[in-house]
Amino acid sequence: MTFLELAQQRYSERYFDSRPVEKEKLDLILEAGRIAPTGCNYQPQRVYVIQSNEAMKKAISTKASLCGCPIALLVCYDREEVWKNPGDRCYKNYNCGEQDACSVAVSMIFEAEELGVHSLWIRGFDSQDVIDALRLPENHVPVMILALGYPSDKSHPAHLHGKRKPLQETVKYI
Repeated sequence: MTFLELAQQRYSERYFDSRPVEKEKLDLILEAGRIAPTGCNYQPQRVYVIQSNEAMKKAISTKASLCGCPIALLVCYDREEVWKNPGDRCYKNYNCGEQDACSVAVSMIFEAEELGVHSLWIRGFDSQDVIDALRLPENHVPVMILALGYPSDKSHPAHLHGKRKPLQETVKYI
């Protein structure tokens, strides 16, 4: 399967089966995140594996809808280790922590898909609530939660999954 076929096949899973994700597959998913590109290769990402019932309850208490997944990855960046560009006139005190965390998350999403593990990108939470509930260091900034697991028999792509704007609407040659 080509990467484009894999990307077209992947959809946000909202109906997880209770089967656990095997450690070998989880390790490969985490490795894909570890080798993802980051600004100046500073690698500020911090990934928390949420797997215990207690940690899952704490994560859900932050209003993060985990859709019954058996395991989730909280992707953060360390604000003390992130590459910064203080001279950017458009973005004052720019740091690339969020984009680094997103690069890590996307790499893990596609590795999971290749392994037959479905995923859901979750961002409907308050970052400070997550820091407080999971007792994270204050310098670890939550960016997203990646729910992981196998699809249930109710799984299907959302009705807008295949709807994409034409390339000429999103790409401009200059």
